[in-house]
Amino acid sequence: MARLVKKVDRKQGAEAGALLSIFVYLLLSTGKLLAGAVFGSDAVEADGWNNLSDIIASSAVYIGMKIAKKPRDCNHPYGHSRAENISSLLAAFLMMSIGIDVITSGIRSLFGKEKAAAPDVLAAVVALASAAVMIGVYAINRRLARRTNSMALAAVAKDNLSDALVSIGAAIGIAGARLGWPWLDPLAALVIGAMIGKTAWEVFMETAHTLTDGFDEQQLAVYKDEIAAVSGVRDVADIKARMLGNDIVLEVTIRVDSHLTVAKSHEIADEVERLMRNRHNIRATHVHVEPEAVR
Repeated sequence: MARLVKKVDRKQGAEAGALLSIFVYLLLSTGKLLAGAVFGSDAVEADGWNNLSDIIASSAVYIGMKIAKKPRDCNHPYGHSRAENISSLLAAFLMMSIGIDVITSGIRSLFGKEKAAAPDVLAAVVALASAAVMIGVYAINRRLARRTNSMALAAVAKDNLSDALVSIGAAIGIAGARLGWPWLDPLAALVIGAMIGKTAWEVFMETAHTLTDGFDEQQLAVYKDEIAAVSGVRDVADIKARMLGNDIVLEVTIRVDSHLTVAKSHEIADEVERLMRNRHNIRATHVHVEPEAVR
């Protein structure tokens, strides 16, 4: 029962972090898009579109978390954990679309015939204030991610930090334009658009890797060595793992003394499961026991 309560609290904490990001991004994107238009800053406006893409990504993570909490049913015997991955994949495509649009607008401003006027200094103030807010949100979400052991929220926290850096970059572009380099502001918009595209590509690649049952080979080697060291395990014949949402499912085949009783072999398998659960917080370890070949 305590484990169930802890799991529910972990999910709720992760959801709270995603909701915080959505709320802050909603305020910032609205403010930046207005400020960019009023104060004539392509960089701040691009940063506003960047935050709009972040709303999509954070919303996708939040919806995925809600769906992933649904219990398994006859059509989903492994549960709904991968809903979070599907949402992230959709978010990646939407973010890439916004990134391309921001880059296109930046190119038009940079190479347009009309020389753009330098943005108002208040645009830089908006960008720096946004950076300060995002650093605070990053700190909160990073703490929540560590407390809840949520990979999705950890990714959101990293995105929060990158958004703070993007806003600082926008402020630098505006300052350069005010000092007599008007091309620096649309150039900053181009860089921001490229960063949106880069983030979208990284999200896509990571999600696609997970959905195709990709797994870290080095981490798998760690599991294998630890299982091989369990008392009674003679050899690890096979081991593989995959992700179901944020949870790891491990499948391992171990060899034991062929003269052991079924009960004793089962005890060894239980010890392997406990080790993986306690040391690595693995949701499920499926252990197949085989007798060691008689030589």
